[in-house]
Amino acid sequence: MTRIVLLGTGTPNAEPSRSGSAVAIIVNDTPYIIDCGPGVVRRAAEAEQAGTPALEARKLARLFVTHLHSDHTIGYPDLILTPWVLGRDKPLDVYGPNGIDDMTAHLLEAYKQDIDIRLSGLEPANDRGHRVNVHVVEPGEVYRDSNVSVTAFPVRHGDLPAFGYAFTTPDRRIVISGDTAPVPELVELAKDCDVLIHEVYSATQFAKRPSEWQAYHAHMHTSTRELADIARRVRPGLLVLYHQLFWGATDADLLAEIGESYDGKVVSGKDLDVF
Repeated sequence: MTRIVLLGTGTPNAEPSRSGSAVAIIVNDTPYIIDCGPGVVRRAAEAEQAGTPALEARKLARLFVTHLHSDHTIGYPDLILTPWVLGRDKPLDVYGPNGIDDMTAHLLEAYKQDIDIRLSGLEPANDRGHRVNVHVVEPGEVYRDSNVSVTAFPVRHGDLPAFGYAFTTPDRRIVISGDTAPVPELVELAKDCDVLIHEVYSATQFAKRPSEWQAYHAHMHTSTRELADIARRVRPGLLVLYHQLFWGATDADLLAEIGESYDGKVVSGKDLDVF
């Protein structure tokens, strides 16, 4: 059985109720984490305490990164080190775009003193759990095991290399957009998927934004009206909104904007929602 847990639905805005972008897909008690925004490990611990034991910290050992913006990666050193401190005894496997290798090397160097003292001091730390196996991804299948096949596809988020991911499990097909403007690759890959998890901003509130921010968001992200068009073509079993840019709108407002031209099942995700 496949479960989805939203560990963080936030944006760069410092919203106390929304941690940074992070999603867990759990298959047969094995967690696969997509993105690692601020608060990822503590949100996972919160989900564990709420009834999802697969998100125990020491089990967090597979990460897929959509792109290297800080709101999706500030939790990366947390995901490297905290599960190790709490008992993870194997390396973290990380899959991400070009640049993830440099980021990893610099983070390990930044925390070298911490790692060294844990290995050589009185703390009984193992010499495996802090290590990272880095995989720079290209479009296509990037991972496969007995639980899941993962396909990366390119998305459009400015000049940064960025990917969305499609997860095929024994009972579900799940597509996660990452941060992106509308792209045909997502529509083709996601058609008739069970769950589409997609970023979004309020089209109504967008019209009130300063012109320079309108230029940015129109080029980098997806409006409710654009997402409704995507959903009409994809026809997912469930559309889950995340990384919502509200700008004063509410969850109900976003759903109403999408509902103007899309009649499928939609939810506006919140941290710790389970699907």
